[in-house]
Amino acid sequence: RPLINPDVQRFIGTRLGAILVLVVAGIFAIGNGLAARGNWGLVLRFIHGSSFGQNDPLFGHDVGFYVFTLPFISFLQSWLLNILILCLLGSAVIYVAAILPSIQQERRFPIPRPAQVHLTLLGFIIILTWAAGYWIQRYYLLYSSRGVAFGASYTDVHADLLALNVMTILTVVVALLLLLSIFRSKTWKFSIGLVILLLATNVVLRGFYPGLIQKYVVEPNEFSKEKPYIEYNIQATLDAYGLSNLETRTIVPDEEVTSSHIRNNSDTVKNIRLWDYSPLLRTFKQLQEIRSYYDFVDVDIDRYTFGDDYRQVILAPRELELRELQNPTWVNMHLEFTHGYGIVMNPVNEIGSSGLPVLWVKDIPPKISVPLTIDRPEIYYGEKPSSYVFVKTTVKEFDYPMGESNMRTTYQGKGGVSIGSIWRRLLFTASLGDTKILFTNVFTPESKILLYRNIRERLHHVAPFLLYDSDPYLTVLDGRLVWIQDAYTVTDRYPYSEPVSISGSTEFRKINYIRNSVKATVDAYDGSMAFYITDQDDPLIKTWSSIFEDLFRPMSEMPEIMKPHLRYPKGLFEIQSEIFRTYHMDDPNTFYNKEDVWEVSSRGDRTARLDAYYVIMRLNSEEKAEFMLISPFMPIGRDNMISWMAGRCDGENYGELLVYQFPKQKLIYGPSQIEALTDQNPEISAQLSLWSQRGSDVIRGHMLVIPVENALLYVQPLYLKAETSDLPELKRVIVSTGGRVVWGETLQIALQRLVGQYLPGEDK
Repeated sequence: RPLINPDVQRFIGTRLGAILVLVVAGIFAIGNGLAARGNWGLVLRFIHGSSFGQNDPLFGHDVGFYVFTLPFISFLQSWLLNILILCLLGSAVIYVAAILPSIQQERRFPIPRPAQVHLTLLGFIIILTWAAGYWIQRYYLLYSSRGVAFGASYTDVHADLLALNVMTILTVVVALLLLLSIFRSKTWKFSIGLVILLLATNVVLRGFYPGLIQKYVVEPNEFSKEKPYIEYNIQATLDAYGLSNLETRTIVPDEEVTSSHIRNNSDTVKNIRLWDYSPLLRTFKQLQEIRSYYDFVDVDIDRYTFGDDYRQVILAPRELELRELQNPTWVNMHLEFTHGYGIVMNPVNEIGSSGLPVLWVKDIPPKISVPLTIDRPEIYYGEKPSSYVFVKTTVKEFDYPMGESNMRTTYQGKGGVSIGSIWRRLLFTASLGDTKILFTNVFTPESKILLYRNIRERLHHVAPFLLYDSDPYLTVLDGRLVWIQDAYTVTDRYPYSEPVSISGSTEFRKINYIRNSVKATVDAYDGSMAFYITDQDDPLIKTWSSIFEDLFRPMSEMPEIMKPHLRYPKGLFEIQSEIFRTYHMDDPNTFYNKEDVWEVSSRGDRTARLDAYYVIMRLNSEEKAEFMLISPFMPIGRDNMISWMAGRCDGENYGELLVYQFPKQKLIYGPSQIEALTDQNPEISAQLSLWSQRGSDVIRGHMLVIPVENALLYVQPLYLKAETSDLPELKRVIVSTGGRVVWGETLQIALQRLVGQYLPGEDK
């Protein structure tokens, strides 16, 4: 019986058969190309990679080799290996199909000499590529998690590295013997023997040997064996997270805050934040949403200078909520209701009548009681998920409600894409799947479509290689509303640096290097974007800016009115705090024993994290108060405070990190201990119980620790909310120092009770 149909045999040797082979090969080639296209950034980083100026301690390569070059080489090796194996299998299938007639007639398996040489050469290249994989794996030992610290450990260096070196050499020898078999046919037997040896060596050197070294050499002498690798890990981690130049100061705090402290630090006291974000956001929603189709997504904290008055404020943009439209027609969703309107702003420490915030900017159109101008209150681009809208059509846009009628407007910005022509309408109809775009008669030659109106989505489409902070904030700059978005350059390829997991990103899961190298801005009216480089020394942003030369601008081009509103990003600060709570221990023995690990918590049960918070305060070494981000630390498992860290935000000091450490021999109250003292205060405890029994919800704000010179002031706002209402009112302010706790209806009253003196000039 024939091994193959005769008709098939004849087809294989025809031109049509050759064309079929080419078509199949082309399909596989296109598939491989499509699979590789997602690595465009990896290739460009390799081509434009920059030097870090630091070498790894094991192989001596610049860190840039591991960040830019090694990922590309690994990708190339893996991609090439897959291609070569596919070529080998495809060639083998074609050759077998070609010699099937001979197999059928002669009952043997004759392989022509050219086919032997071809397949052998392919096998030789495949095995060499495989050997390159072993060689590359040596460098990935620097990301090992086997030892007591991240990075290559004693076992990795003395066992795994040896195994990979041996495997590389043996694999190259196998490849050479295979190549030699072209000229001496008997050497293939030696190749088979070496393959068996290769497999056995892999099992012994990579399977059993490292385990034996770890158990019988390292574990009985773990610290002495791992000490140099712990040192490598500590130094690399501090460098990678921007903590190596952090300034640490040791202070002995004063016993308590005095009246002179209060008087000498009036800028700090008058900017103590009494309004927590969550209660204030609920208050804004109740008082200032005006209509159901408006919404406050978030509140942002910033500082403004009004004359000589440097004030910390909270503001919130009033964005459009299309889901709340009473008549969600296509015209309303895409033509009439196109934008939000205005902001609400209040000082952080002032309390109005009935415990409500004092609003400096409010209502529609904006009513402003401070020296501030808002010429363009319309918000076309914001934080809310939003669909596309059309502007400059024959339909007037809804601007804001006014009496029995509504004010209407026509978009005057430069943002958007022209949609006036029939060809563009066809394209957008197909792209958006909205046939009404094609059939509506509202478009004019000047009509535009506004797309990607969520600011993070908008920035991500332009620069997807950056990691964006979860909290963009709105500023008022020269009459316009402008979003400022902190953007980070990150990688998980920094040798020996401890990785951290991050959330809220699909591109980045774990990182072990981060810099806040970019400040991005989005105009809330026209959507124009700008990317400013804030860290010229960051090799990652150097690389991206050389790839996209026209995208990034130097810091010198940032408008001067914007620079006073830059702030140390909370996302970066919290990652650095998480790292520093362990890596402040720069002594290897202390680190190994984990003797002095810190934590950040706000409750006695340590289940709630105390978020970092912005304050205006004056450092001991400075003459004036400045805006900064601070966070207190407690020893792990304890409630007393051991230190606090600050990220500076103003002027030439922007980006500096300071840590004030307290003596371990002295008790410094932590936030949860002050809360316990509050609960033990008879007056406060009795009143809280009474309020709770009368149908009110008592909401305790976050405990803020405010450094005032060398003393510490603890402040906690207290809100009341009726069970039938969602309008929290600030009813009391709890303050504490030196273990004493008092409260008052305002911060001024509470401080007077705390220091026992009237404080003139403190009216708020």
